[in-house]
Parts: sequence; C-alpha cells; structure tokens
Amino acid sequence: MIYVIATTPMKPENKDDFIKGHKTCIAKTLKEKGCMSYEGHVSVNNPNLYVVVERWETRDDLNAHGRAPHMKVWREYSSHMKTAPTVIEIISDGKVEKF
Repeated sequence: MIYVIATTPMKPENKDDFIKGHKTCIAKTLKEKGCMSYEGHVSVNNPNLYVVVERWETRDDLNAHGRAPHMKVWREYSSHMKTAPTVIEIISDGKVEKF
C-alpha cells in the first residue's frame, strides 16, 4: 500500500475556489484504478494550508494517477492559487520520499 500526503499553501483570496475545484478532482480520482481513499482537508493549524491524504494499492496506480487527464486540468486550474509549490510525501515500505 502507498500513502501520499500532499500539502499546498493556498492564497487566502483563492481558498474557496481552490477547495471547490479540488472537490471535482476528488470525485474523478476516487474512480481511478487502485485508489483506496483520496481526501482533501484544510489544516487545523493553518487555514490557508490544504492537505490531501491518499491511499493507493500500488506505485503503478499512483503513477497513473499523476498522468490522468483530470490531474493535468487540476494542476493548470490551481497553479495561480498557490503561494508555493505543493509538497508531496510518498510513504511506502517503511520509507518516505519527498518532492
């Protein structure tokens, strides 16, 4: 099993649009092969930090998710709504990879 934690600092003025747009992404992602869970949350410590928690059956499923057409749309849609790039942590087999 693969776990992913992705954190994105949102511009306060775009927070509502960011969250609304990600809900569309969530709905499509949950239909992908190997997606066990995919949830988005606003941090309890920082109202402008969005946290996505994911679980995937395999690394191949996660890699396919990154190439999915709706992910390209999401990256383009959300790019101007961030104050910094998304930090992605992939957790599997007792190790953590950070991007």
